[in-house]
Order: sequence, then structure tokens, then C-alpha cells
Amino acid sequence: MSNASSDSIGSGTKTSKVSKDHKKPTAAALKGAIQLGIGYAVGNRSSKPDRDVLMQDFSVVESVFLPSEGSNMTPAHHFPDFRLKTYAPLAFRYFRELFGIKPDDYLYSMCNEPLIELTNPGASSSWFYLTSDDEFIIKTVQHKEAEFLQKLLPGYYMNLNQNPRTLLPKFYGLYCIQLGGVTLRVVVMNNVLPRAMKMHYKYDLKGSSYKRRASRKERTKSSPTFKDLDFQEMHEGLHFDLDTYNCLMKTLQRDCRVLESFKIMDYSLLLGIHVLDRKPLNRGNRCDSRKGQKVLYSTALESIQGNVKDPEPVADDETLGGIPARHKDENLLIFLGIIDILQSYRFIKKVEHSWKALVHDGDKVSVHRPGFYADRFLKFMGSTVFKKIHPLRGASSKRKKNSLYAAKSASQEFLSPQKEEKAEKRAQSMDNLDGNLYSSSQQPDLLPRTTVSFECDLNDEEDIDNSEYRRASSSTIALDDPLPSLSRSQSESELDVYLPHKISPRRPSWS
Repeated sequence: MSNASSDSIGSGTKTSKVSKDHKKPTAAALKGAIQLGIGYAVGNRSSKPDRDVLMQDFSVVESVFLPSEGSNMTPAHHFPDFRLKTYAPLAFRYFRELFGIKPDDYLYSMCNEPLIELTNPGASSSWFYLTSDDEFIIKTVQHKEAEFLQKLLPGYYMNLNQNPRTLLPKFYGLYCIQLGGVTLRVVVMNNVLPRAMKMHYKYDLKGSSYKRRASRKERTKSSPTFKDLDFQEMHEGLHFDLDTYNCLMKTLQRDCRVLESFKIMDYSLLLGIHVLDRKPLNRGNRCDSRKGQKVLYSTALESIQGNVKDPEPVADDETLGGIPARHKDENLLIFLGIIDILQSYRFIKKVEHSWKALVHDGDKVSVHRPGFYADRFLKFMGSTVFKKIHPLRGASSKRKKNSLYAAKSASQEFLSPQKEEKAEKRAQSMDNLDGNLYSSSQQPDLLPRTTVSFECDLNDEEDIDNSEYRRASSSTIALDDPLPSLSRSQSESELDVYLPHKISPRRPSWS
């Protein structure tokens, strides 16, 4: 790891202290050093033979000095001399291969064009850079966050092997750049919100309410990021069809349990909403020379479709992997991912929670123990943010009616003359059991219109409805036209369509 003096510098933000012997590097020099360092690290690792990842590989840190004039091992460059540290290079190479990222495509995305600097809506002092092809985010992290991520790698490795389709951040590399007295620790991740798609609304949601409202300064931005209380005021929930809702909530539940096992809390759901009805899709910002780069499982739709087996990515997908949803009369595309997972429930976080709980309801502050945080997060997402589209009330009865006539026609088509004769004899014998049950007609209704008991064989184990339900259902469900005589198997199959199994079975008393 870095030495003590460099660790005290922090994440290399604008408030970092710089020694007298060095000039503070410019933002362009820092971005250039990041690109050059990542390009050298990936190219150097690609030249080495491949092998399985071992436990000790997660703690490996490779360090190299890159002078501006170059050396036998490093290329010459026009930036100030800097040192590069690459954390767990073999493990991260495995992660990139798992997501289908080829070394050449990764280098092309990282180094082909200058990085795009993004604003940070959060309270942290991190810097964000976006690659020109819209694929990767480079985020600066603090020393403790980088150290925590390295300790997290074995468990992260196990989780990705079991479940590559996840809404958790997908880490592709961890590096440290020491240039001009400034130390930058950066992590490369997937891009949750594609720049080519205009986000009409952006939210950072945690499921808490204490100070969870966008500041005045944030609201004045052209594309502000709102928070939990803002969402409840501006939206009444985003509606998904039943299958999509179940897949989304199942993925969130699985991811939250993983974070809870790592004792991680204070994470957020980054949510982007594109309204389809307002403007046509804007693809002008997407780089045309992307060489077909498409990271597997990186879109929101791919991340929640855990039952789909590796679909081939669509090169010209106009939705860019967004999840279809509705809000009132608007058609939406939803982009989302869990972010900021490098906050563990350490001693300082426990103290922060205790202090905030003194002045506010402890269950509503963002910092909380991991188990409670995960449950509150899932409850807020599943009830307030995401909702199910309920089917029409008449749809189920219509399906039942159609299934009845389909079953009737199929049974009549295959009913042999011998079975018809047996059915007639059985109907006559059943009449003799209980007097004049079907005396009003030789062709009885499927459901009797009078309050009578259904006949059945003593050895039959079928469910029997009570007379109260039959009285209620006889006026609404009984067929207008009498049906021809049915066989025992035929009539029972049709009765199963109409008679709900929730009614407790009751054997009739034979007199």
C-alpha cells in the first residue's frame, strides 16, 4: 500500500495538501496520468500468461514508476513523473473477462479519447470521470474505501461467480496515482446512467427521511439529483408489470442480503427516469467509433433478468437497456443501480448513528446497522418507489369462461359412444339415490339453480362446495342454455373450473 505520508493526503481532492517541492498538477495532467497508468497496467498484465485466481492474488499490489522521459519498462509521456499502483490485477482481469470485456476494447474505451468530467451530486468529495464511449465510470475513492474494497474482493469474487446478474457496482479495476504530491485512488465501474439517454428525473434513494431532500444549490442545476422526500412529492410510484416487478425486487433483495453479509450500509439506489412521450431518443452523444463494445449484464434490464441465459446484446437497441415502466399516463424507461457500497459499519459510523439518533428518530437517519438498513431499503423500494400494475378485474373471469368452453368442446370431441352410455346409466343411478334431483329436465345445468346437495361417489375424493356458496353462485355463473349429459370425468373437470378450492371440503350426508 502507499506510505504513511501519501495516505494522509486522502483522495486527492482540491483541498489536498501539496509539498513545497512539487507543483500542484492540473486537472488535465491528472486525467492523462490516469489514462496512461491504466493503459500500462492492462497492457502489462495482458502480456503475462493466464492462470486461475488464487487467494493471495487479492492482496497483491504492483507498483511501478513512470518517469516522463520513459524507461526500459515504461513509455515516455508529457506528464510529470508519477507512480502507479495496481491492486489485485489478476483478480480484476478475471472480473473483466466475466463481463465479456476484452483487453483491447477496454484499452480503447479508457485511452482513445479524453475523459469526461462529471459533477458529483453527493456529499462526498469524490471526482467522477466518464469514458467517451459511455461504458465506464472512473471514481476517486478515499484510502479507507480502497482498503475496504481490497478486503471485499474475495467475497465479491464468490458473489459474481454465483450471480453475475446484479444491480451492485461492477468493479473493473482499482489503481493509485501519485503525481506532484497528490495521491488519487480510483476505481473503474460500470456506467449506470447512459449519457446518450436524457434523464428527465434522477434520484439518489436510501429509504430514509432525515435530510433526504435535494439542496437549493442542487435544484438549480440543469439535471439535478433529487432524494427520497422529493420522490414522494414528485412521483406516486413507478408501475411495472407483475413479472418485471418480481424480477426487480428479487434482484434487490438478493443484493441487499449480500451487502448485509459484508456489514455494508449507507448505500443508495441511483435511479434515472426517461419519459418516452416527451422527446425522441437522443443518441447524438454516444460515440460512433465504439468498436461494438458492449459489457455483459451492464444494463438495468440485463441485471434483473436472472432467468435469461446470456442473451446476445443488441448493437442498436434504442432503449439502451432501460426497463419499461409507467407513471400515470406516461411511458417510461428506468435505469438504476446500487451505488456507494464501500461504507462499512465501522466504529465511526456507529458513533455517527448514535449522535444523529439523539436529535432525530434513529430509525429514519441514513446511517444504521446493516440488517435494519437493508430491510428499510427494501420496504421503501417495494412499496413506495416500485409498484405492480394490477390486471383488470374482468380478465380473470373471462379467462375462466373461455377455459370452461374450451374444456367442454374438447371433452365432447373425444367422448366415445360407450362413455356416453355409461354416463347416462350413471346419471340414472344417481337420480335414484336422492329422489327427484333432476326431475325438471333431462339435461341438467352444470350448476343447479336450486339449493340442493351435489351427488358424488362415496369413494370420490373431489372437493364439495357448501350450499351457501351455491346459492350465491347459481344466479351468476349458471349457464343459460342447458348442457347435454356429461360423463363423470367430464362434469368434474368442468366443475373444477367454477368451484373455487378455497372453500373447505365437506362430505354430504346421505339419507
